[in-house]
Order: sequence, then C-alpha cells, then structure tokens
Amino acid sequence: MKYEDFTRLSVTTKDRITTITLQRPDTLNAVDAQLHTELRHVFRLVADDPDSDIVILTGTGRAFSAGGDLAWLQSMIDDPSRFTGIIEEAKQIVFSMLELPKPMICRMNGDAIGLGATLALCCDIIVASETARFGDTHVRAGLVAGDGAAVILPYVVGFMRAKELLLTGQLLSAEEAHQMGLINHVVPADQLDAKVDEISGRLVRGATQAIRYTKIAVNRGLRKLAQDQMDVLMTYEALSSQSADHAEAVRAFREKRKPQFTGR
Repeated sequence: MKYEDFTRLSVTTKDRITTITLQRPDTLNAVDAQLHTELRHVFRLVADDPDSDIVILTGTGRAFSAGGDLAWLQSMIDDPSRFTGIIEEAKQIVFSMLELPKPMICRMNGDAIGLGATLALCCDIIVASETARFGDTHVRAGLVAGDGAAVILPYVVGFMRAKELLLTGQLLSAEEAHQMGLINHVVPADQLDAKVDEISGRLVRGATQAIRYTKIAVNRGLRKLAQDQMDVLMTYEALSSQSADHAEAVRAFREKRKPQFTGR
C-alpha cells in the first residue's frame, strides 16, 4: 500500500511533520474493515518516509475515533471466518505504532473509545480537547478488550485501576484521564491546534537521533509486552465476538437501547 491508496486516511507532510487523519466523520471515525487495513500499513509507511521526523495522529470532525463500526462488527457475527484476518491486522497496528521510531502526538479532538482509545494510548504524547472522553468499552459491547489497551493500561495506570477500567468499560472525561496520567495535556477545543503545534515544533527542532533512540529505548518494555500478550488477547476477543451477549450489544446499539446481557 501507498499513501495514495488510502480512502479512510489522509496523510500530509509539512515542515517535516506528518499528520495522519482518520477520515470517517459521519461515523465518528469508527473503524471499518478498510480503515483497519489502512491502519495496519500507514505507520510502517510513515516510519520509512524520509521527509518527516514527527507524526501527529488525529480525527476529522467531532470525534477522534468511536471504536469499531457497527456494520463491520455485525459482518463478523454473521461470518466468523472474517475475524481470522482481523487478529493479525490488530496485532500489526499495535506493533507498528509501538515500533515507530518517530515521536507521535495524538491530537485527541474528541472521544477516543474502544479501538480509538488503543490508538491514542499507542502514541507518545496525548493532547486532548477538554470535551473529549476516553475509555475502552469493549466489555460494554460484549467483547474482550483484546486490541491493545489491555496491554498498555496496566503499564500506565497500574493493575488495579486498569482492571476496573477494563472490566467496567468506564468512560472518563479528558480531565479524569489526565489526572490518571493517561493524557498529557487537556485544553479548550480552540486551543488544541496551538498546543499540538507547540509540542511538535519543539520536537522537530530537537536532536532527531537522540529523540528517536530515546523513544525506541523507552518503548522497549511496551513492545515486549505487546508481543507476549496480543495473541492471547485477540484470541479471546475472537471467541467473545461469537457470544450471544456481543450480538445483543450490537443490536442494542443499532436500536439505541441498553443491551440485556444473559451471560452467554
């Protein structure tokens, strides 16, 4: 894949800063099959791009990413074989983000939920709009939290806090997430670009090799954890995707009601 092949992402570079933008505003940048595939490739391409040193990841519209697209989730309920390829793609998204040598800023312009929370957590610095919310809500959709947040959350906030967040699917305000150390900076929406520009400008004027090697060294522990745990997590998520509770959750979301879980 090349940048010009993307239909769900845009990739632009200016002054050695590359911006990757999720481009599904009508669905709150929910991830469908095509976007999932593009996310698998984009970070490897950016890593090899000689024209940039800093990366910004953001979304179009009023959300960063609302997680998995409901129609895509339904397609995997209808045809479980579809999930097989998703396991490898999900692993490669997380691995490629954690292995990206260039520092990456999450410009969290709105809610980061489910897979959206994982994408944010895999960045190096998160700058969020004060109205944004953050949370891994997989269990609220009847799914195991398998796509990466379960690896990173305990590393960031400790096991007890991480387990509460993952087991309840609790949504945090940007300020609550900031207080936990999940978000670096929370600013009014009209100051988001200025804050991101300030940080990216400081990084792009810095000692590029020193910054890259520092990131590589600091991320080593996270990379090892992801390599060790992602197979198991994604296998359990695949198993839970065929549960009656997950099917009920998807129906309920579409019908705009609360799901009635039965434990099956």
